[in-house]
Amino acid sequence: MTSDDDVSFRAACREDAEAVFNVTKASIGGLARASYSRHQIENWMGERTPAFYEELIAKGRMTVCMRGRIVVGFVDAEPGEVTRLFILPEAAGAGLGRRLLEIGIVQARLGHDGPVRLEATINAEGFYQRHGFRSTGRGYFSHGLGGEPIEIVHMEL
Repeated sequence: MTSDDDVSFRAACREDAEAVFNVTKASIGGLARASYSRHQIENWMGERTPAFYEELIAKGRMTVCMRGRIVVGFVDAEPGEVTRLFILPEAAGAGLGRRLLEIGIVQARLGHDGPVRLEATINAEGFYQRHGFRSTGRGYFSHGLGGEPIEIVHMEL
């Protein structure tokens, strides 16, 4: 593990799209493996390509976490919802997910007064509970693009 000195956060730019795609794929394959079937993991990304993330980045709401010059995680939010938070498995456990979540919550509260919601993967439910979110029900991931139905936990802060 490296020191906090080389960790930084910045707004995502178009050139980050491939890295964000790769972080998502690696995070799913490494951190969600115990909670989902091999078939779900393999098909999770559906038709997504780095271009899918370019479109998200263009909305101007995504923040990336850098370790040196490498994107190791990101968070995306819209008013009222933290829509995506993924981190490389090797970067997990160092507090970077918590810092990304804090950024996402601030973003989700911009122009929004009510509760902040999110759809957590089953493996991440405990992480969000430790940061004040409560589970409100189960369902299936709604921000996907093709792929296998992925069971999620609806949560709010």
